[in-house]
Amino acid sequence: MNVVTPLPSQDDIKDIIARHSQLEGPLLPILHDIQSQFGHVPQMAVQVLADALNIGRAEVHGVISFYHDFRDAPAGRHVVKICRAEACQSVGANALADHALNKLGGEWHMTTPNGNITVEPVYCLGLCACGPAVMVDGQLEGRVDNERIDEILTECGA
Repeated sequence: MNVVTPLPSQDDIKDIIARHSQLEGPLLPILHDIQSQFGHVPQMAVQVLADALNIGRAEVHGVISFYHDFRDAPAGRHVVKICRAEACQSVGANALADHALNKLGGEWHMTTPNGNITVEPVYCLGLCACGPAVMVDGQLEGRVDNERIDEILTECGA
């Protein structure tokens, strides 16, 4: 289960930056640290990072938007990641994803209105021989079918 923490202040972000300032190319480690501590990278952090690292806001935003694991809003209490790689697609991952998204009434990266579940695509979980694969709160599960994804979503509070 994800832990929801209060929104960071600019001072919180500056403290994280200071911890990584000795690194060459510290942007990714800083972003990972922010997300680890706060569950997402808040919009206000973009300008603080740009100023501290002497780079443009567009560069910071580009890195955040390029990497799928960074999010700009807090995730739900449970994160369900569905593999979208070719091996899982070949054994029904697309239909599984469609089923899960339809059940939740949303789309990728959405969080259910009750805040319980965020569903995200992931491009390989390393269970290629056991697809379709999902990850629920960091726990891998293979050979997931519609019945099992329904159980998972119910267990997570859908």
